[in-house]
Amino acid sequence: MDRISKEHRSWNMSRIQSRDTKPEKTVRSILHGLGYRFRLHRKDLPGKPDIVLARYNSVIFVHGCFWHRHKDCKNASIPKTKKTFWEEKFKANVERDIKVKNELKSNGWRVLVVWECELTDIESVEKELGKFL
Repeated sequence: MDRISKEHRSWNMSRIQSRDTKPEKTVRSILHGLGYRFRLHRKDLPGKPDIVLARYNSVIFVHGCFWHRHKDCKNASIPKTKKTFWEEKFKANVERDIKVKNELKSNGWRVLVVWECELTDIESVEKELGKFL
């Protein structure tokens, strides 16, 4: 049983952003500081990647550990209520992520996923982005 009312839960969920999240802004700030220029959420690409570096034929997805199920991450917990619903939701998210990644790769794009929990160590993210690009 949920501890808060259905209306309040709906309000909470409506506040969850799908773009311009804090982790996404952090990665964009790192890239900009490294001198890279990019486009955001290109609708003509599968999955509307968070960051597109066309010059390098590369895309970057900034995934939240909870929504995209970062393996072995403490932030990828399953809610205690409506467990079946959440398991199906997360499974569909992961399957969609794999499909989008494969589609982009088959179209010649290089794909990098930056996980939300990785952003606690900015230096390692900078190194990873430097190696990727």
